Amino acid sequence: MFARSRIALAVAPAACLVLLSACTAPVTPAAPAPSTTAASSAPASSAPASSAPAPVPADAATLALGLADTSLGSILVDGKGMTLYMFTKDTQGSNASACTGQCLVAWPPLYGKPTAGKGADDSRLGSFALPDGTLQASYNGWPLYYWKDDAKAGDTLGQKVGGVWFVLDKDGTPIKK
Repeated sequence: MFARSRIALAVAPAACLVLLSACTAPVTPAAPAPSTTAASSAPASSAPASSAPAPVPADAATLALGLADTSLGSILVDGKGMTLYMFTKDTQGSNASACTGQCLVAWPPLYGKPTAGKGADDSRLGSFALPDGTLQASYNGWPLYYWKDDAKAGDTLGQKVGGVWFVLDKDGTPIKK
């Protein structure tokens, strides 16, 4: 019986810690699924930081930006042909992104330092450091993003979402048609 008391005394503090941490752990609500309405195009400043995917720099092949012919004209794409977009709430040339929280779930940035692929203007390529030190690619001063619903090369489903997301032409000018 004396041995059981010692075991109970040794285990009790650990059990209390487990229970205490379970009671004080922050509760993170499930994030609502992003929609294609104007609401999804605006940055969600109140979203928990964990709602955005962790930045993963793209591989060298993806970072070789080029041009592709689409129904919108010749547009900027990554090295795998996926459409890249700009956000009108970003300030061109500011080296900052206005897309945060849930916005980043719907509009994942192109992370890394881009290179010129077929048709891209090398002088317009750029990147900038985000607050966490991750590089985000830019073109003609516009931070670059993907649209979550573009499934294959050539898709341009993000064009004009919320009236604030647009593809870029060779010069890095938004195509708003």
